[in-house]
Amino acid sequence: MGSVTATVSIRQQRGVLVEDRDWGTAPVDLLQSACPWRTFRWYKGQKHYSGTYWSATVRDHVIYESRLELSRLLFADFDPSVRGILAQPFLLKTVL
Repeated sequence: MGSVTATVSIRQQRGVLVEDRDWGTAPVDLLQSACPWRTFRWYKGQKHYSGTYWSATVRDHVIYESRLELSRLLFADFDPSVRGILAQPFLLKTVL
């Protein structure tokens, strides 16, 4: 069995791909300033519930794609130790 490598893709403001980096070398400040990797879509009859939530922690809307994601978002927003919330800030790719 070979080793597993993980690469993270990050977008900054205006959706521009900044870089692909090795997961172990991605600095936290780069992740904190990332834009959501995907945007949510909704259509009549879909099987999950996407939406936006106004977060008091970040004083802005945060997107979510399911009720489970919304529930975790609510927990994070009411936790006084949480300093920031990011919605899908990167794409993680692995190769075996």
